[in-house]
Amino acid sequence: MKIFISFLAIAAVSGAGQPIDYHFAQVKRSVMLTTAGQQQNATAGQHAKSGDKVQTGWLSYALIASEQYRAKFEIFSSTQVQLAEGTPGVLLSVERGRIRAMFDKITGSEPRVVKTPGAMLAVRGTQFDVDVDSAGRTTVDVFEGTVEVRSDMLREPLLVHAGQQSIYGRRERPDAHPMPESHRRNDPTQPRPDGVRDPRGNDPHGGGQRQPPQPRTPPPAPPTGHH
Repeated sequence: MKIFISFLAIAAVSGAGQPIDYHFAQVKRSVMLTTAGQQQNATAGQHAKSGDKVQTGWLSYALIASEQYRAKFEIFSSTQVQLAEGTPGVLLSVERGRIRAMFDKITGSEPRVVKTPGAMLAVRGTQFDVDVDSAGRTTVDVFEGTVEVRSDMLREPLLVHAGQQSIYGRRERPDAHPMPESHRRNDPTQPRPDGVRDPRGNDPHGGGQRQPPQPRTPPPAPPTGHH
């Protein structure tokens, strides 16, 4: 419990009154940015700020970054997030859909947190996926580093290490177990053919379902002999 209280104290001091700047590094297809109650189509190079909402359409994609916190977020198809939604230390809140979070290692004690339904994810230098379904059930896949899962249902933070997965909900206690092989194959830290990085086999840039190449049927052999 002391660890959790200390984390909140640090977050409150470091996150108070400091607006965070974000920029869109890439935008594919339909990505909506809502700022000050006004909705607009996001474009590559555009900036966003604390409190803004980002929503991707079907087969759409956005890559946003916060240089201040050395963080990047890939936002995949049909996903809704809020930027620094008000909780101290939180850089991004996932309301539904799937993201990939990439944090460079930094010195100091300032926390960097991703908020999900039912838990906070505190990190330092790591890469992980977050997938929130329509019921708020969350799956976290850790590819590099360690993620601290902080939930009201846990007395102490749960450490989820590289190669592990955690699944939890608003009323479901977080756990940690080995990542399924189907998700391991999408590790962004490992070489991948054709840039495919979506656990469900989709192009992260919104290209839709990729089908494996089909073997070609050899042509029929020419006839031999006489009829």
